[in-house]
Amino acid sequence: MDNRHVLHISVADQKMLVTDQGQPVATYPISTSKFGLSSRPGSYGTPLGKHRVLKKIGHGLPPGAVFKSRRFTGEVLPVDAPGRDPIVARILWLEGKEGQNRNSFGRYIYIHGTPEERNIGLPVSYGCIRMRSRDVIALFDRVGLGTRVDIFREPLAERLPKLVPLGGVAAPAVPAPQPVRFAGSRLAAPREL
Repeated sequence: MDNRHVLHISVADQKMLVTDQGQPVATYPISTSKFGLSSRPGSYGTPLGKHRVLKKIGHGLPPGAVFKSRRFTGEVLPVDAPGRDPIVARILWLEGKEGQNRNSFGRYIYIHGTPEERNIGLPVSYGCIRMRSRDVIALFDRVGLGTRVDIFREPLAERLPKLVPLGGVAAPAVPAPQPVRFAGSRLAAPREL
């Protein structure tokens, strides 16, 4: 149970602030729902309020790994692949902790990667919290099951004024993922150069 980390998600900023024992350690651009805020089934809205990470899916898979029904399909998409919008890279499946959002787990509300990275920072999802593949992989590796997640309307600086100084919090550098070569839909070992 991860009691150290909290993921603070601002719909106004389309950003996530990660804290470790109350101290900011990273910020990431994200995307919430294009259908607005809602916990109603079938609304495709992003639910507000307190959540926690109940399941983590995708450990060790490459960036761009495509999921269908939370299973790796064997396909890996490049960033901004045309005409495709599946869940990729990692899934952090959220459980709602308050009356209005208790159905988040049953609504399949995730924090996950998207191949449509050009749209990160805009509300374009179908209810989930979208991230760039490299960012969701870094987040997945940093936080554990039980990590608290707070999704709110306000800007980060308004909601957390002591943690977000004027100008915001800089995200730490995330190393670029190493390319992986593929033969068909099966993983292949990289060739020596």
